[in-house]
Amino acid sequence: MTTDHFKQFETLHQGNQVLILPNIWDAASALLCQAVGASALATSSAAVAWSLGYADGGSLPVSEHLGAIQRILRVSRIPVSIDIEDGYSSDPIQVAELVKTLSDLGVVGINIEDGNGSPQLLCEKIRSIRSALQGRSLFINARTDVYLNRGNESEDSLSEVIQRLLHYQNAGANGGFIPGLTSLAKAQRLAKKITIPLNLMLLPGMEAPTQFYTAGIRRLSYGAAPFQSSYALFNHLSKDVLKNKIPFGIFDHPLDYDYLNSEVFVLERGSPLSEYRD
Repeated sequence: MTTDHFKQFETLHQGNQVLILPNIWDAASALLCQAVGASALATSSAAVAWSLGYADGGSLPVSEHLGAIQRILRVSRIPVSIDIEDGYSSDPIQVAELVKTLSDLGVVGINIEDGNGSPQLLCEKIRSIRSALQGRSLFINARTDVYLNRGNESEDSLSEVIQRLLHYQNAGANGGFIPGLTSLAKAQRLAKKITIPLNLMLLPGMEAPTQFYTAGIRRLSYGAAPFQSSYALFNHLSKDVLKNKIPFGIFDHPLDYDYLNSEVFVLERGSPLSEYRD
């Protein structure tokens, strides 16, 4: 990652429209989003885990995760942020070492969550990351799982989210991520209390992205939904072929072979990585 890549990503959170980050899981999904005009990319930890045959929730070996990230970075010409769940450790120093490795690979940002842990632990992880980076720029998007864990949007939940995000902001986070918050009114109240850019996960029934931007939300993402939707189609087609013996749906909406094999979609053989990442 260069300073320009980080500045580009940071600026996307300050524009005159909401940043919508497509959530990817491998080199092919990164290339598809890039080819249709994405400004930046973000992984879904669940989608990356499932794509490699592991369950979500800390089961993915770090070595395999790093391999997947390297393959994504090999083809990406735009900023990439990585979801690392809780950092795969309760040890802030170990988490910081992982994040430093990611920064060395070329990522511009991370998502790191409090999950079922204490907000104090996530603050320690954020401070440890900042110390390990020694002033190097990295966009830390601190995720709080208050709404996901409680399954409601009560006033108590909103108050706790505000307190947690204030702690994460003071610890060195660049942004706050609140998956499970769907209320436009509560999002607006939250944005008035927190000065760092806020990120919500788009879910069914929510208002349009433009309305959330007006309410003060600066970033929206989809989580694992693109993976689930894509593989639902693959699952359906596979059943047609293997069980129903009706394979014709496979040919209904294929991506063109020449497009998938073109320089628009794939890197030229032998092209140096630095051509795209410097």
